[in-house]
Amino acid sequence: MVIYHNPRCRKSREALALVEEKGLSPQIRLYLKEPLNKEELTGVLEKLGISAEALVRKGEAIYKETYKGQTLSEEEWIEAMVRHPKLIERPILEVGAKAVVGRPPERVLELL
Repeated sequence: MVIYHNPRCRKSREALALVEEKGLSPQIRLYLKEPLNKEELTGVLEKLGISAEALVRKGEAIYKETYKGQTLSEEEWIEAMVRHPKLIERPILEVGAKAVVGRPPERVLELL
């Protein structure tokens, strides 16, 4: 069990707390300090069952300045998130072959 976590994000902290309240201790991946590589991100997307663009945080400044209004391929979105980890929606809980974006945080309970 891995949670892709940003401790500065309230929703991410809430999701982690929900997991810990169940008595579980997930591996915490601080993805802004330890960015995902292309293979890791591709694997997470497969577990989520969503497109790369669906995982992009469209409120981030880097999105608005660089990507807003552009049509990118799946590969290009993945490369953008690898280059700019702030673009990755958070938190993500990964359990085995499945993953879920914790928006709202209670969504993480679906995998527990």
